[in-house]
Order: sequence, then C-alpha cells, then structure tokens
Amino acid sequence: MNSNLNALIANHTPGHALAQAFYTDAEVFETDLQEIFYKEWLFAIPACELEKAGSYVTHQIGAFNVIIVRGSDDVIRAFHNSCRHRGSVICKAKKGNNPKLVCPYHQWTYELDGRLLWARDMGPDFDPAQHGLKTVHCRELSGLVYICLAKDAPSFDAFADTVRPYLDVHDLSNAKVAYESSIVEKGNWKLVWENNRECYHCGGNHPSLCRTFPDDPSITGIEGGETPANLQAHFDRCEGAGMPSRFFLNDDGQFRIARMPLKEGAESYTLDGKTAVRRWLGRAAFADAGSLLKFHYPTTWNHFLSDHSIVFRVTPISPTETEVTTKWLVNKDAVEGVDYDLNRLTEVWIATNDEDREVVEYNQMGINSPAYQPGPYSAVQESGVLQFVEWYLNTLKRNRDPQAIAAE
Repeated sequence: MNSNLNALIANHTPGHALAQAFYTDAEVFETDLQEIFYKEWLFAIPACELEKAGSYVTHQIGAFNVIIVRGSDDVIRAFHNSCRHRGSVICKAKKGNNPKLVCPYHQWTYELDGRLLWARDMGPDFDPAQHGLKTVHCRELSGLVYICLAKDAPSFDAFADTVRPYLDVHDLSNAKVAYESSIVEKGNWKLVWENNRECYHCGGNHPSLCRTFPDDPSITGIEGGETPANLQAHFDRCEGAGMPSRFFLNDDGQFRIARMPLKEGAESYTLDGKTAVRRWLGRAAFADAGSLLKFHYPTTWNHFLSDHSIVFRVTPISPTETEVTTKWLVNKDAVEGVDYDLNRLTEVWIATNDEDREVVEYNQMGINSPAYQPGPYSAVQESGVLQFVEWYLNTLKRNRDPQAIAAE
C-alpha cells in the first residue's frame, strides 16, 4: 500500500477533492489511524465529566480502548484499558465511578494512578511495581481533556499556551454536561470534517442554524489577507472587554481559534436567537459576544457562547463510518427547568447534526460510484476545506516519513 498511497498523494490535484480511495479504501483508513489518530493529540472529554476521584470514562479509538480517570489527587490520567495480567478489559462500562480499578477477570486491583495494588497468589518473586497499567499521554487544558496514543507525544504546549487565554473566559472547569448525543454517520471521517469546514451548504440544508449563524465565508472559512472591517470591529469590542478574540491559525494548520460574531441581534444558537441559559457558563462581558470557534484536527470542533458551550468529537469507525459525539455544557449550578429548557438548548444543533449526517452520507454514496471524479473546491466558499485537505496530506506525509519531510 505504501507505493499506492505515495502515488495517491503525489497525484492529488491541488484545489480539488481527494481521490476516491481516500474516502473508501480500508488500507488508507488503517493508515489514517496509524499515522494520524495514533500519533496526534486527540480531544477526549470535557473534564467536568469526571466529577470526583474515581470517576472514569472509557473511549475507543481504532484498536485502542482507553480509561480516563480522575485520581484521588484530583489529577486526570489516562491508561490503556487492558489488565497487565492476561489483558482483560478492566472498565467495561462507558463511564462510572470506582474507588479502585479492578479487573473483573481475576480481580487484579489498581490504584487510580495506575499502580498495581493487589494480585492474588502470584508468588514471592512477583513485583507489583513492574505491572502497573500502561499509561496514555493525557493533558487537561482549561477544562478539556486531550490524549495521545503515541509512545512519544508531539508537543502540546504551543497549542495550550495559545488557546488557554481564549478558553479561560468560558470557565469550563465549572461546567456540567446538560446533554450529550452520539450519532454514527455513514461516511468517511474526512467527509465529516470537510462538511464542517464550510458553510457553502448551510443555506440549503440548515434552516434552524441559519437563523443565528452567518454563512459569510470570512467567518466560516480561513481568514486570508486583511481582516474585514466588521470582524475587526467585533474583535476590538470583545478584546476591549477582556475576551481574547482575534483570529489565529497555527502555522501547521492543525488548530484555529477566533471569536466570531453571530447574525446581527443573535446571542446564542436558539430558534429565537436569544440566550438559552439564564445562569451563564463563564465570564462573557455581553450576550452578543458571538461564538468562540475552535477546531483541532483530527478530532474536535467547538462553539463557546456567552451562555453555554458545545463540544464535538469525531471518532473514525471504518472507512465509511464515523461517530460524532456532541455535548452541551452549562454552568454546574444551572438547574434544568429553571435556568434552561433542555429542548430549547439543544434543538438547533440536534437538527443540524442530523442534517449534516444526511449530507455526509449522500456525499459518501456519490463518492462510492465508479463514476466519481474529484471536483474543484470553491476558493471563496471552501477555503476551510482546502486548508483541511492540505493539513491532512501534509500530516500524512510527515508522520509516515519524518526524515523525508525534514530533507525537503
């Protein structure tokens, strides 16, 4: 497959969609897992899901199953969900709370920091210190938890240092999950991302979202050249009120952050455009601060509003299946039915997610056809898609052969 993939990359026409194999081929999909999802930092969960010591969540990424757990010292750590005895899964549930991590097979018992505490009848020469759980790189950033499956993780600090001042405004450490949904889209993970990275399709597919979210390419795409006057005015107003807002795209294209305005008069993603939660999450200076838009390839895009926040996670399942998980975060003290109505909070993005699922699935169906031929992207409307494809191809080349890239 190496030679075939090299040819696919080399033969890609700049400014065009990817060749069919990138969206359908099992070996390309396995390469995506090996070279991207197993090597890059991945968004996992909001930290507020781990409410207290012993709270854990499990997450499957390709062949890896991971436990993310809050320790008795309040530190969040991640471990491979595989007992060091005979490999059994330790935590069978999606989430829960346990004082210790106990393998259900033979009851090997681990501390919340991964140390093996007890293993029955292993003999006098057995050293528990040599059989702790295998760790997974784990970092908490302003209430968001990221993991990396690689033996040697790439640097996280540049990303964290850049986005932390933007995120701290939203006080995610004092959040709770008001609602979550997971849907499986019958499309390749890259199609999910390509659809997310443009609003060329919004007017014809997202009637609820378009009440508040602008389809202006300068907001939905990748900024280039001089900042439009309306955006600059919004940035200046927000930053004058202590909310970092200016557009930032990392040099390698992996992450972007900017506080973008909603449509005039809109405050949140609701059908009437007004805030959805009376008790706000965070320290926004005004209701119409817009949405702090953040993406970090390959797993997450986020919307942080004045009253609540929404985090999305992309998890590849197969060449033509992708799980999209959405979580609505509100102030931990907000009371459902008093401070917010759950349906009003979630209805716009529940509808939008389902509309996007349909768009992606029809896109995949068309690409599956022998007649498919990659077409050109719109430089005006799809600059974000162009940027994503460039990041994907460059990351694939770099991670497959770092020395070759360094020599270029």
